[in-house]
Amino acid sequence: MSGHFKEIFGTAISTIGTIQAAIGNTPSFHLSNETNYQLRLVGNVLQGTGSALSADGQGTISLEKLGDEIQAIGNSTVVTGLVLYKTSNTPAEQKLIITGSWLQALGSFVGLTDEFFDSTADGRIENIIGGLLQGIGNSLQAIGGTEQLKGINNDGQQNIGTLGSWIQATGAVISLIGQVKEELEEIALNINE
Repeated sequence: MSGHFKEIFGTAISTIGTIQAAIGNTPSFHLSNETNYQLRLVGNVLQGTGSALSADGQGTISLEKLGDEIQAIGNSTVVTGLVLYKTSNTPAEQKLIITGSWLQALGSFVGLTDEFFDSTADGRIENIIGGLLQGIGNSLQAIGGTEQLKGINNDGQQNIGTLGSWIQATGAVISLIGQVKEELEEIALNINE
């Protein structure tokens, strides 16, 4: 599997997972708690897998690769928290989920900085905007989770997390468009960054 294909496929899988997790994080869909949990769990597994594939597809060591790796670690942390949280539901598991969201945000911001140094112009704007939105979305999810952990149980905190999920999903879709454009230009120029 070529590096270009890995990056596109990884970004696509991550985008699907991000949308799936956002659906599971949206109470207005009135899905069962188990369905919401499964959507969030599988969505984060897909995001982590996609980020790892994208990192593996990088031709060189770069901020984009580092960002993808940090995002994969963040998703793995969220998955660990979700699995443990389902069985014991203690603050420790919630803290893992919050930490994972912060790591995903950090990975998004690190990865988007690479776009300012890329030798290819195609997809640059989409990747910057998409990475920025994903970082903001993950940050909002972490803030909402922190407020819930502090015992501030109101709809506003749930709404912050839900809004963050959908901002992240929007950013993921925009990044997918940018990644496809970038990889197609790299193929045409016979480079792999």
